[in-house]
Amino acid sequence: MNFSELGLALALQSAVADMGLANPTPVQVEAIPHVLQGRDVLAQAQTGSGKTLAYVLPVLQFLMATAASRDEAPKKRTTQVLVLVPTRELATQVSDVLRDLARPLKESIKVGTLFGGVSINPQMMSLRSGADVVVATPGRLLDLVDHNALNLGQVQHLVLDEADRLLDLGFAEELQRILALLPAKRQNLLFSATFEPAVQTLAEAMLHNPERITIAHTEAHAPDIAQRAIQVDEKSRTALLRHLIKTHAWKRVLVFVATRYACEHVANKLYKAGVFATAFHGEMSQGDRQDVLAEFKEERWEVVVTTDLAARGIDIAQLPVVVNYDLPRSATDYTHRIGRTGRAGEHGEAVSFVMAATLAHWQLIQKRAQVQLPVEVLEGFEPTEVPPPVSPLNDGTGGIKGKRPSKKDKLRAAAATSPTQT
Repeated sequence: MNFSELGLALALQSAVADMGLANPTPVQVEAIPHVLQGRDVLAQAQTGSGKTLAYVLPVLQFLMATAASRDEAPKKRTTQVLVLVPTRELATQVSDVLRDLARPLKESIKVGTLFGGVSINPQMMSLRSGADVVVATPGRLLDLVDHNALNLGQVQHLVLDEADRLLDLGFAEELQRILALLPAKRQNLLFSATFEPAVQTLAEAMLHNPERITIAHTEAHAPDIAQRAIQVDEKSRTALLRHLIKTHAWKRVLVFVATRYACEHVANKLYKAGVFATAFHGEMSQGDRQDVLAEFKEERWEVVVTTDLAARGIDIAQLPVVVNYDLPRSATDYTHRIGRTGRAGEHGEAVSFVMAATLAHWQLIQKRAQVQLPVEVLEGFEPTEVPPPVSPLNDGTGGIKGKRPSKKDKLRAAAATSPTQT
């Protein structure tokens, strides 16, 4: 199937072709016709499957039709499409896709991008003439609404991208406030790689007779990622990372660690050892973060050391390798981390460092991620550490986030089920 069979306007088909995309992905095939029909959609597909275009293309078609029906350009545009995302990076990425696709269209479509961590004043100024579509993080969106810089009373299409991450970051209360500001009659679209119980509850409360789309993690659709696990002592991990970079001649590597401190510490150790490495974490300014990503995409950095901040919403074309220097907290985070490589049909590699103290944790991640990898030992890096003794208080989970809802999960679920005007 090609994009011409999905009901898209010729101008959008041409814009997609200009991006070098010949055929739609499975989630795009399933979702686009239903979105064009005005249906609510609940779509689950693995990371890197093309979810962004699955909603961007049809909402642009709606905006084209609205713009074509106007006699003249309005002095101030009304926001008809609202896209809510969990992070600044994803807001920027979605906005860039919208602008790239809208640029060749004869209809003028303005995109507003709103996120925190930077001054609110430039964003207020950018909204003085309105915006047809707004891509925003929830907190900053509400700030601008409170400053009377934005009115959501005309929104016709609401998109929640990475809905599970929105709730995981504690945005449940903000989401309820935003929903109350929107017209009761609107189209609702939820896209995500995973749907935790709190997201299912939110979907049931928000969506009206939705089309449910699930793209299974089949071999046919699975990204081409070669996964490895290497056991190593804690003190030898940086040396092992340097060894792998040199041995395999890796040009770009995304390395995941557990904390901001570890980002700076590991990046500094690599840099002093002659590896062009830098840190990327949430306490950096937005400008610095954008610079790091741009320079990494241009291959000016060999290694970027990051937290789970970069596990979602970061699209780096042809990123060859992801390394879990510290193991992720959950199997879901593992899936999102390694999903930064092997995108758009490219081959990728994901390497996880396993220490004696995290061996039980790794075994549980494998079980829940439904993978089974041999734990390798490399010559020159043979581990000497032994697993810690089992504590009577240890529940056998290895520290991984379990399926039993925590108190925080229960609060989020309660917030998602609170009455709202939808």
